[in-house]
Amino acid sequence: MKLATLKDGSRDGQLVVVSRDLTQAHYATGIAHRLQQVLDDWGFMSPQLQDLYDLLNSGRARHAFPFDPAQCMAPLPRAYQWADGSAYLNHVELVRRARGAEMPASLRSDPLMYQGGSDDLLGPCDDIVVPSEAMGIDFEAEVAVITGDVRMGASPEQALDGVRLLMLVNDVSLRHVIPAELAKGFGFVQGKPATAFSPVAVTPDELGEAWREGRVHLTLQVAWNGRTVGLCEAGPDMHFHFGQLISHLAATRRVRAGSIVGSGTVSNPGVEDAAGRLDWPRGYACIAEKRCMETLQDGAPRTGFMQFGDTVRIEMKGLDGRSVFGAIEQEVVPHGGRPRVEAQPAGGEGRD
Repeated sequence: MKLATLKDGSRDGQLVVVSRDLTQAHYATGIAHRLQQVLDDWGFMSPQLQDLYDLLNSGRARHAFPFDPAQCMAPLPRAYQWADGSAYLNHVELVRRARGAEMPASLRSDPLMYQGGSDDLLGPCDDIVVPSEAMGIDFEAEVAVITGDVRMGASPEQALDGVRLLMLVNDVSLRHVIPAELAKGFGFVQGKPATAFSPVAVTPDELGEAWREGRVHLTLQVAWNGRTVGLCEAGPDMHFHFGQLISHLAATRRVRAGSIVGSGTVSNPGVEDAAGRLDWPRGYACIAEKRCMETLQDGAPRTGFMQFGDTVRIEMKGLDGRSVFGAIEQEVVPHGGRPRVEAQPAGGEGRD
């Protein structure tokens, strides 16, 4: 089943069911107006939505209309919680190696996770609005899940049962703002502007064999200004699966239906060529990684961060070659008026 939220002038939009090929949609108003309603009563409402989804895919839905991703809000425009992990250890290792930092001793047993802003989540085609280019604007392509209720202390296996839907993410980072915030020892706020999500959220069964062991075994495609820069495999190098991430979040509190949990930047390790030089054939899902690759190869980064007018496209295709979630397609634009935050001197490449 595939679900989306269309813009209707309200804060929370209008829930629609979207066909498997992402060409048609049908309002879900006879069942639910908002996705949060469905998550709150999943056992009762999701079978009704599944019936509508089946009708839509068979061409028998009477009031179907063309689906336009540009009219989408985030599937959950406002969420009770947005917690982003860092499940791809290669990303953490690469960033820390490039700046000569030690790896945490607990890295392989204790996930990194931060609490992001969830009151204003962006649709797939909404602009990335930033006060200044000097802030080090970066995209971060990820996978995320939306949960049902998960009890406190749930095991990874129990937590995995709480996964209701999956989405793609662009977790924008302001790389030159983050180091000064982290130096305060209390996390960051200004360095993480609004996060964007794919046009549709899908139930795990839509992925077929690609959804196994709490991971999405598909290729995440990332294009910057129209040029493909990443074809990263989301499955094999995800050290902590989504059940483990949700369990980590639920260690000391309940996780409520409508919580979003992210994977962190999808990342694959480099390989040595015949000359012993490291190369990254799968590319990168954030610019910070590219700069770290250049530092390790050549001693210094060459690639700059995003500028006003730059675009990013994030998409994932299924085993059948068709887009699963639709694409995130965003442009970086300036915020009007005087910048509210002054960029800090570059002291690192991000939060890890």
